Amino acid sequence: MKGIVFSEFNEMVEETFGDEMLDDLLDENADKLSSGGAYTAVGTYDHNELVTLVVALSDKTDIPVPTLVKTFGLHLASVFSTKFSSFFEECADTFSFLKKIDNHIHVEVYKLYPDAELPKFSFEILNENSMNLIYESTRQFADLAEGLIEGTAKYYQEDIQIEKEDVSSESHQKVIFTITRR
Repeated sequence: MKGIVFSEFNEMVEETFGDEMLDDLLDENADKLSSGGAYTAVGTYDHNELVTLVVALSDKTDIPVPTLVKTFGLHLASVFSTKFSSFFEECADTFSFLKKIDNHIHVEVYKLYPDAELPKFSFEILNENSMNLIYESTRQFADLAEGLIEGTAKYYQEDIQIEKEDVSSESHQKVIFTITRR
């Protein structure tokens, strides 16, 4: 997993819970993190380090892990819309953006980071106001994807409803997000 994800997770923790919480989180879990909790935006790190940090944060805050991961997705969407604004500016709305994830955005990510391990997204248009976005990954980050979807809709100032259907197997997470504009 690319370091920008870890750097932004730390930023979110700092903004939401304070510097002391971030310091405690990293110090208390340093022995469980092969990186020691030091991340650079261009580095590559084991995704399990993020899982360790999220679980530890959940234990400290009593906020469920899925809620924290989804909240982090919202944070990342905001960051991505600023740092990678051209991807957002070239689309008119949430649906047009989501349709471009695999065939455009991830292609560009691979050019910059050939070793990136990205989830796969496919879509099915149901009608003018509804679509299915299918998330597939060996990692369990569908809640992160949900936050990113909500954050994208927020960027485009669209009111959406998301329904999730988990059709995962033991080794492969697959979630169908049915997204409807209201």
